[in-house]
Amino acid sequence: MNIIFKVFALLILTVGFLNAGKFLMPEEAFAPYAKVNDKMQIEAGVILGDKIYLYDKELKVELVDSPSISIKKIQKPQTVNHEGDKVYMDSPNFVLLLENKDGAKGIKDLKVKISYQGCSEEGLCYEPSSKNFTLKVDADKLLSSSVKVNAVEKSQTDTIADTIKSSSFVVVLLTFLGFGLLLSLTPCVFPMIPIISGVIISQGEGLTTKKAFGLSLVYVLAMAVAYTIAGVLAGLFGSNLQAALQTPWVVYSFAAVFVALAFSMFGFYELKLPDALVAKVSANSNKSGFVGVAIMGFLSALIVGPCVAAPLAGALVYIGQTGDALLGGAALFSMSIGMGIPLILVGVSAGKFMPKPGAWMTLVNAVFGVLMLGVSIWMLEKVLPASITTLLYGLVGLGFALYLNPFEKEGHIFKRSVAFVLFIYSLALFLSFLAGEPSLSKPLGFLKAQAVQTSAVSATKKIEFQVITSLDELNVILEKNKGKKILLDFAADWCTSCKEFEEVTFADEKVKEKMSEFVLIRADVTANSEKEKALSKKYGVFGPPAIIFFDKNLKPIKSKSIIGFVEPKEFLAHLNSI
Repeated sequence: MNIIFKVFALLILTVGFLNAGKFLMPEEAFAPYAKVNDKMQIEAGVILGDKIYLYDKELKVELVDSPSISIKKIQKPQTVNHEGDKVYMDSPNFVLLLENKDGAKGIKDLKVKISYQGCSEEGLCYEPSSKNFTLKVDADKLLSSSVKVNAVEKSQTDTIADTIKSSSFVVVLLTFLGFGLLLSLTPCVFPMIPIISGVIISQGEGLTTKKAFGLSLVYVLAMAVAYTIAGVLAGLFGSNLQAALQTPWVVYSFAAVFVALAFSMFGFYELKLPDALVAKVSANSNKSGFVGVAIMGFLSALIVGPCVAAPLAGALVYIGQTGDALLGGAALFSMSIGMGIPLILVGVSAGKFMPKPGAWMTLVNAVFGVLMLGVSIWMLEKVLPASITTLLYGLVGLGFALYLNPFEKEGHIFKRSVAFVLFIYSLALFLSFLAGEPSLSKPLGFLKAQAVQTSAVSATKKIEFQVITSLDELNVILEKNKGKKILLDFAADWCTSCKEFEEVTFADEKVKEKMSEFVLIRADVTANSEKEKALSKKYGVFGPPAIIFFDKNLKPIKSKSIIGFVEPKEFLAHLNSI
């Protein structure tokens, strides 16, 4: 009997010894860690071995013997359900936001204790364990107990970037499709409307609704491809490709293209591919129309594309941080399609309601020719003084008004009325140029300005920024103003929304009064030089407009960053929250 028992015991030991090789030792299964990041937050967690998981209820991160510094908030990763328990199947990482309760000063030693217990997916459960770490933190950089927790808040851009990380592929595409629809309502997309309408109208006779839809779709798809490529490259390499395309010679070149299109609309000549070339490309003569529309859509996206806004910046931040150009690019493509849906509707409408050849057709071509000239001048706003572009708008408007002949006695009353209003407005633009106070929104505003007293004039004075173009210049100003509230505005001469900020939001009296509490700095990134690129990269800015706020310790308040144009009321509320 004893022999049988010994053999059985030996067999058990042998099996146990053989199975032992399947399981990791505790130090292989669990590798706890703790460190202090550059925001004076503690990052702690446990690196798990192969096929190891941790129980959420057994995993704790706490401070030991720390009377002056405590944990204000803990950011935890998501758990999953496993046999009725909440567990971590992947290595969890905790972020501890610290609080300086008693006003401690200088460098302090903190003891961090990590307790954990987990199992192997192959059936072995390990005993509960713990490990202590001693970390050094700068108490001067910690939140005091009187400060609200906002260090872990995220800016709109980061929130959108996190949406891409945490959401499914389909949800990301649908979300960015919605963003695109919203962006289509911004002023930056409006110049595309006469472009797509013009190229549809220029197709002439035989244009069906089906073909108009096809041409519009090709235009939008080409626009989406161009914008996606530019966005992905910007995200991967951190360069503002849109800025690179705003150099004067590029702007002049494309403005000339739209002038050429305008004169084609006026009937001076016909722009089309040579018949011999069309025959070589395809036996279908309609093919050249699609090629031309695709080229125009591609160029329109690069030159007249939307200004940088939070959805675009969020996608670029995600691409830049993760290098996942596929998902980020898909998000940008979906956003571009959303922006293009209204353009498709415009294009189809142009095809469906296009008048038959005749006098009306001549007038329609003239209208779109003038709109093309308007797009050309709009582009020149990026490189020419406001006085010159105002003069050009005025001259084009006067010319078109006289073409419509507002003083014709027998003409249609509606056409004459439109012509007369356009004539008066264009004349006002011309007068504002002569007065040296050019303005598209208030061309006769110079008359009021001359009638008011000096005190009233000073009250409407523009906000003054300290202009910088490099990190060195910024650092000098920051050091001089330590302890104050600081606003850093990224702007460029070619940025349409920056001008909207200047003329609308920054011109609001209540906004100006509140902004007087801040040190105002403007980062001029017009030239897109290496110093300006480094400045933008430092603060994660992919393009203007963008506004960064600094706390009294010269640290960027990331959760308060603004990307894109904001209305005065919303901007004022934002300033009041800082």
